[in-house]
Amino acid sequence: MQREDFVIRFAGEGGQGLVTSADALARAAVHAGYYVQTFSTFPSQIMGGPASSQVRISTKPVLSNGDNVDILVALNQYAYDHGIEDLAADGVAIYNAEEFDLPEGGHLFGIKADELAKSTGNTRAANMVTIGAVASLMDFPLTEIDAYITERFTRGRAGDDETIKANIEAVRLGAGVAEQSGQKVGQLAPSIAPDYKQIMITGNAALSLGAVAAGLDFYVGYPISPATTVLVWMENNLVGKDRFTYQVASELEAIATIVGAGYAGKKAMTATAGPGVSLMSEGLGLAWMAEIPLVVVDVQRGGPATGLPTKSEQSDLLACLHPAHGDVKMPVLAPGSVEECFYAGALAVSWAERYQGPVMLMSEFGQAERGENIRKPDLSKIKQETRSIFNGENGYKRYISWDGSEPLPAMPIPGGAGAYVANGSEHDEIGDTTHLPGHHIRLTERRFKKLDLLKDAHREIEGTGSVALMTWGSSKGPAREAYERLRAEDVDISWIYSVALNPLPDDVLEELRKKELVIVPELNYQGQWSGLLRQEGIKAVSITQYTGMPFRPGDLVDEIKKRIAVTEKAGVAG
Repeated sequence: MQREDFVIRFAGEGGQGLVTSADALARAAVHAGYYVQTFSTFPSQIMGGPASSQVRISTKPVLSNGDNVDILVALNQYAYDHGIEDLAADGVAIYNAEEFDLPEGGHLFGIKADELAKSTGNTRAANMVTIGAVASLMDFPLTEIDAYITERFTRGRAGDDETIKANIEAVRLGAGVAEQSGQKVGQLAPSIAPDYKQIMITGNAALSLGAVAAGLDFYVGYPISPATTVLVWMENNLVGKDRFTYQVASELEAIATIVGAGYAGKKAMTATAGPGVSLMSEGLGLAWMAEIPLVVVDVQRGGPATGLPTKSEQSDLLACLHPAHGDVKMPVLAPGSVEECFYAGALAVSWAERYQGPVMLMSEFGQAERGENIRKPDLSKIKQETRSIFNGENGYKRYISWDGSEPLPAMPIPGGAGAYVANGSEHDEIGDTTHLPGHHIRLTERRFKKLDLLKDAHREIEGTGSVALMTWGSSKGPAREAYERLRAEDVDISWIYSVALNPLPDDVLEELRKKELVIVPELNYQGQWSGLLRQEGIKAVSITQYTGMPFRPGDLVDEIKKRIAVTEKAGVAG
């Protein structure tokens, strides 16, 4: 029986090559014309501890990790015991017969991958043995895996041919074991290759690429999970004349450095996680008060404190909107897919330059390291915005009143014309400290009025139903898949979505206020986004989850139906 998609999970301990196995299978599938999405979860220690990495392969774009697992590769007893509950009713488990035994019968079989790899002359080919077995279970063409192996190990080194040969042999040995088991999970339907060029990329790499495409030329960062790969990407790619990347000693140094760089005319960015946002509070307040362009990326993880550093959560929204004391409400972008990460990275840099202030870009662990094949971005179409720079004479008053009726006053650059003081205290027109109420009133109004310049983020409005589904950030994929299933069942529900959480686009806000109920799936305990929507007069309620794992579309379908039923019953009773 042909099927349009499969979910395969490799589970065991950290350091067993689980991510490598999932990535190799995913890249072979992309080469064959399929769509993929990878997802990994692991403990915070470098080696050991329960970990898994899975890939969903489909004939159409993948929105989520899926519901159940079709093929489970369990490398130890713990992985089997804790993964079998996720196995679909017609799924198959492959277990490591060198580590533990299971009773015969049922949808499972053992494999001795290390032993088979040794027989090829390459002891490191064990993951290719298991990939071969997986491919056989769903009739995935082994020639596509051969093509991946050939491309991966053709490096211009002596011995490449032997490595390629051994890995291809390992794939065949694994496939042979699967064939002998008599197990099958179905046949993957033929691919329908897209008519556009694709790249396979992770969320952190995509937002980094987008920021650089928008002209980012200054990056500093402190290593912190799950934001460290942004720093690594910048160290490898933000290089050359007039570009600067540096690893600083702390989050305090990171925010102070990019405030200075933004003041000096650079397009500056750093990336951190929740603990870093907490430490950057005072620096972000300074950037808001002094109106300094910069971007802070918050790759969320479970919290508070150290919390769950390698798990997914969307619990930093309130902190990112209001990171500093006083009247502050930061611009916030929260992309919902790997592809949106690219465009949000570019837009964040443009927003900072356009309104001359700090911008928060929110992602999270599951999206940061998730691999997807997306449409190859056209870098030539990314508009590089640069702040309006003053080139007149000294005596310029940068901080004059502004109501939006004229272009935002230009920003002088140190060393150029128009000297001024960039002051963290309340200030007058040239930046000198003042405590007079009139200055605080007019500049508070100016700082908030500037947000009106930021209304061009991507948004989606579909359907006319009185009940709407509105998620945010990385929960978009599972929520969208749930929405499409509900629509296929003729459930009358609308879809509303915005990459920008602040400022929320006017048409989105208007549409939300029309709804009898807005259901918000979000990965936090408090229902942070629905709480903020209720402050805007919107009848919003959350579906919350705080397990450290992303939503499953099937679970969302069930929960959304329950909420709709309650609303309909209340309407009848009324």
